[in-house]
This record gives sequence, C-alpha cells and structure tokens, in this order.
Amino acid sequence: MALPRALGATLLPRCAGLLQQSGRASAGVLSPLANGLSSRTFAADAAEAGDDTITVEVREYQAHHIEAPGTTVTTTKAELVQFFESMYRMRRMEIAADMLYKSKLIRGFCHLYDGQEAVIVGLEAASTFQDSIITSYRDHCTHLGRGGTVYDVIAELMGRVEGATKGMGGSMHMYNKAHNFYGGQGIVGAQVPLGAGLGYAHKYRKDGSVAYAMYGDGAANQGQIFEAFNMAGLWELPVVFICENNHYGMGTAEWRGSKSSAFYTRGDYIPGLKIDGMDALAVKHGVAYAKAHAVEHGPIILEMDTYRYHGHSMSDPGSTYRTRDEITQIRTQRDPVEHVKKLLLDRGLVDAADIKKTEKAIKKEVDEAVERAKQGTIPPPEMLWKNIYADPLGSVMRGMDSQTKINLS
Repeated sequence: MALPRALGATLLPRCAGLLQQSGRASAGVLSPLANGLSSRTFAADAAEAGDDTITVEVREYQAHHIEAPGTTVTTTKAELVQFFESMYRMRRMEIAADMLYKSKLIRGFCHLYDGQEAVIVGLEAASTFQDSIITSYRDHCTHLGRGGTVYDVIAELMGRVEGATKGMGGSMHMYNKAHNFYGGQGIVGAQVPLGAGLGYAHKYRKDGSVAYAMYGDGAANQGQIFEAFNMAGLWELPVVFICENNHYGMGTAEWRGSKSSAFYTRGDYIPGLKIDGMDALAVKHGVAYAKAHAVEHGPIILEMDTYRYHGHSMSDPGSTYRTRDEITQIRTQRDPVEHVKKLLLDRGLVDAADIKKTEKAIKKEVDEAVERAKQGTIPPPEMLWKNIYADPLGSVMRGMDSQTKINLS
C-alpha cells in the first residue's frame, strides 16, 4: 500500500533529531586533522565545539512509495574529518588483508570491502550502538564501524585468539555483542530474516531503536528475503533492509541475474530509497530518514549504489567479468575516500600537508596492528570441539592419523 507523500514532511524534522542523537566516540588515532576532537566525533558534538556547519549537495534520491528526502545536507569540518579518517583506515586495513592473504598468512575465505566504505561510515553517523546490525560475510569494516579495531580484524583473519571472534570465525564471522553487531553470516541472504527478528526485539522492548539487515545484490533474489519483507511489513517492524548493490553478485552482473535491478522497489508494498552509496553524507542523510520512518511506520528498503574494487573474494581476480577500465573509472570519478578528501581540500578546511600526516598516522596504526597480530596466540586444539556438545557423553574425536583418539569429555 502506498504511503502518503506528505509523510516526508513529518520525517525530515525527526531525521535532524536522530542525527543529533548519533554522536559517540570510541578509541582511535587522533590525527593532525582532528584539532583536538576525537576521530569519531559527529556533527552534533562538533556544533557544540563551535564548528561551523557546511552545506553540501548530494545526488538525488530515488524513492518508492515515499517522499524522497532533500539533497541539501549539512555537515561540519569535524564530521568530514571523521569520515575521511574512518574510511581511510578501512581502506588501509583491507589493503593489508589483501597482502597478508597473498603471503598465505590469512587462509580460507576472505571478502574485502574496499570501495564500499561510505555505506558503513554513513550508516554509523546516523545511528547509535543501540541500533542492531547484521550483515553478510563482507563484514570486516562493519566490525570497525561498530567500535572494533584494526587489530581485532587482522588478528581474527589470521586465526588468533585475540581476534574479534577468538580466532574461530575468520573473515566471515565477526561479532560485537556489546554494540549490537550480530555478525557476518556465511549463508547468502540468511541474515535478512534474522534482521527482521532483531527488529521484532526492538519493537517488543519499545526502545526506539532499529535493526539494519544488510545484504548484497547477489542475495537479493533469495526467497527468504521476501518472506522477511512480508513479516516485517505485516507486523510493522522497525527494520531497515539495506541492499549493498556493488553490481556484481560473485561474478554475475546485476542485469544478468535479476529481472529487475531496482532493488529499492523490490518490497512492493514496503517503501524504498536508492542512495548514492559512494557518498558518506548521502548515506548518513538517507539512513537517518529511513530510521525515522522505521521507528514510526515499520520497514523500509534502502539500495546503496556502491562498488567493490576487489573481486568477490580473494580467489576471484575480479577482472574476468568486468574491465579494468571500468574499475579505474569508478576509482577516478566516485571513490568515497577521495570524495571526502576533495571536500575538505576544496572548502579550505584542511591543507594537503595535514592530509598526508593523517594518512601516515593511519598507515602506521595498521602496520602496527598487523605486526602485533602476527605475534598473537594460536587457539589450542581443544577449541576444535568446544561448544559442540553440552555433555560429550564419552564421545571421542579421531586424529588425522586415524590412530589417535581424543576423548571429548
């Protein structure tokens, strides 16, 4: 059922309130750009500190069954600095993971997020850690956005006890229960109905928070996603379904795998927005708008128009189904990190020397996290069967040589 177009007028004031509630800080490197402010200081805190507001125009939102938010977004120097630092840290972390994988210090599956950083950074700018997030296996930067550290991620990728999931989850399974991050999920699309359940929990508790259920364009045709849409719509659950459309589900272009690639309209009876997922400000503004809607009226679908630079995983060169020229063009014209850097430089908010100092500091932070993770602890053998049986009842596990028997009791 179509929602009244006048709804937008009631949502926009609430968006502003939500953005003011979203400020929170966590540990991070203070850079020359910050001028005494935490690297995770958001616009509300900056305004209190006397930071002047800046007006920026973002790309137009495409709307389905709802009034689109405006394209004029306000921000501050402090917020833009935080965006740049966060995205640059994510970028360097993923580059480090790429190099460690190629050096065989990371094994198994490894799905990198570089190119898509604006989605999680913009989302977190419009949210609090009381909101829940659940996502797919491309979750390294989501963990960072939820208050984790580069060391947490790299140690986990290297299978160390000090990692985000004690070295047992690897690339696809990072969590942060304290900040309501319910993990990366390895089964395509399976996290979406779980996200609807998280939304049900928020509604049950009447806590005013929402659940973000994130999935890719490759998962968008999964039947369980439509079941989750139906249940969330029927019960008016505070869920924001987010399709991170990076345009290639594994090695298949969206137009080859989907009859309709307008993913923000896929909910039919659920309103939707298509957002420039390469612009953290556009994401922040759109997510704040969506969160306000979800709290009052129930689910909404967001399609983030984004792009991944690496292949689907480290086993995919990423160049057999698209051209290198295409990747280069996106990097040149729409890169999320460069976009914010350009805003800072063009507005005269920082100078090139400060940018260089910040980049150098973050590179050092990532390098140190890598070296520290290399010295981390390998999980003991008994972790292989921990949490499998509450009572092993005399069970044994055979060793690799077929002669060794390990009693699980």
